[in-house]
Amino acid sequence: MTEFKSNAAAFGRTVSFLALARRLGAGALAAAFLVGAGPAFSQTDKARSAPKTADYILAIVNQELVTNGELEQRITRIKDQATRSNSKLPPPAELRKQMLDALIDERVQVTHARDNGQRVDEAELDRAVANVAAQNQVTMAQLRQRLAAEGMDFSRFRNNIRDQIMIERIREREVQARIRVTDAEIDAVLDKQRAQAGSATEYNIAQILVSVPEGASDALVAERRAKLDAALERVKAGEPFEAVAREVSEDANKGQGGVIGLRPSNRLPDVFVDHVRPLKPGEIAPSYLRTSAGFHALKLIERREAGGFSITQTHARHILLRPSPQLGQDAAIKRLAEFKRQIASHAKSFEQLARDNSEDGSAPQGGDLGWASPGQFVPEFEEAMNALSIGGISEPLISRFGVHLIQVIDRRQTTLEPKQQREQARNVLREQKFDQAYLDWLRDLRARAYIEMREPPV
Repeated sequence: MTEFKSNAAAFGRTVSFLALARRLGAGALAAAFLVGAGPAFSQTDKARSAPKTADYILAIVNQELVTNGELEQRITRIKDQATRSNSKLPPPAELRKQMLDALIDERVQVTHARDNGQRVDEAELDRAVANVAAQNQVTMAQLRQRLAAEGMDFSRFRNNIRDQIMIERIREREVQARIRVTDAEIDAVLDKQRAQAGSATEYNIAQILVSVPEGASDALVAERRAKLDAALERVKAGEPFEAVAREVSEDANKGQGGVIGLRPSNRLPDVFVDHVRPLKPGEIAPSYLRTSAGFHALKLIERREAGGFSITQTHARHILLRPSPQLGQDAAIKRLAEFKRQIASHAKSFEQLARDNSEDGSAPQGGDLGWASPGQFVPEFEEAMNALSIGGISEPLISRFGVHLIQVIDRRQTTLEPKQQREQARNVLREQKFDQAYLDWLRDLRARAYIEMREPPV
């Protein structure tokens, strides 16, 4: 299973850097802006000819510096990228602020990763650097030469890649640890899915109903509530719920001890289902329920899970390229578009290109992701995959893990058992909560970090 399973979009017409950071992650975002687009390692004529200005410190983040020269380079490159993609940028002052915030966020995350013991061993770093060279179709010697031509020290280049790997690791680990999915949330998702599939969990509920006439005075409402309170005190003292219901309840089922009988959840009032969903069979809801009919005390007699229901699973494969200091986002998109052309012309197979180029655990299997149920992939990946016919290949697609090329191998209908249904629902909910959890995590990191803003020199 690949790392982007169960763990979500390129620039829109208006660039939102916050959204991009959520989707790509700070490490990939940093890398995407470290180079201009166009051929790998190239810089724009505008950047080459720009007059050099004195550099100065804009911010100190923990013990790391953010400089004006770095910010100006970032702004120049994002402007070039926006021009090529026909994207609208914010006003200059807002753009500068957003890019400065992005740089600070990167420093916060990388120092946090280091402080928490994230390490990348030299062998792993060597493989990552070699992969950059392979993606750009250059030898390691040529990689060093081109870095030197751009004024980047090779050790600094390696450290940038090391930082990116550390950020990605700690971000996935800590953000995922923040996400909590309750059984009640899973039940709600399953109830919705089952209703759409024509099946539903069945509940057998008993109630004690004390009715309240429409337009009743406050005094009468208080009297009716007191009657139910007294009934519940008897149950708490040990009397059987059903026996008290036969004596006190004012509903049509009082003769059966208030037992309604086993019914699908979609044939019960939603408020009843919501009220008893957290209960175990035999438990009484800790609080009574007020409806237009009156006051209800509810007991869950039995819950019967619906049998498995049919879903469509997709068998797909992909090629994943991660933006890096020497393979910007635009370059990754162009490279995958070239792969698609080679596959269409039968010059190379999808499987071979995946084995040779994909930066994902599925690479040795030719990018094969296996059979996946709905909700198993990040939303943008799944949306693109679902739009493909069998054998179809997507356009290059951006997710928070990088840039993908997707091919659908096959589809099938399958029935999920209750345990599988719950796991699928849990995955869907975790993915829905990822973006907000990432923002909360990043906000907490910034709040704990030492950030000193510096005024530009006069």
